[in-house]
Amino acid sequence: MKLLLTTAFAALISTAAVASNHSTPIGDLQRGTQVTVEGTVERITDEDEFRLVDASGSVRIYVGPNWMPANVGESVKVDGFVDDDFGPLEIYARNLT
Repeated sequence: MKLLLTTAFAALISTAAVASNHSTPIGDLQRGTQVTVEGTVERITDEDEFRLVDASGSVRIYVGPNWMPANVGESVKVDGFVDDDFGPLEIYARNLT
């Protein structure tokens, strides 16, 4: 029984690790979800926001006050939360690589 539980737990952990490495196309974003997106910085829109573009669309990325960790033309991966309000789609970045 202990071996079965250990095996099931290991499978669950490895499944979660694989799922967290999955990138969502920008065109498939759903409000109120945790996502990882990858793309190119299209433009810096403010001191704390930029537009990220991939083959499926573009989205505004909010990185926080006075923190701009990317440059136009740079490829980045963003982990964050898609805002659930009725305005334009925006991702609140938690991690940027």
